[in-house]
Amino acid sequence: MNRIAIDTAVMGGKACIRGMRLTVGTVVGLLAAGRSHAESLEAYPYLERADID
Repeated sequence: MNRIAIDTAVMGGKACIRGMRLTVGTVVGLLAAGRSHAESLEAYPYLERADID
């Protein structure tokens, strides 16, 4: 399954997780800020652990 999708009609063409309106940059930012996988999944319950990995 492709986890990262790029579609010019979604979020201005930024790389998104599974075509949702959640950018890869947002997820990377959470991790860079020291958020754990569990905290990220709690903040975005529609994410899957594999999306973060």
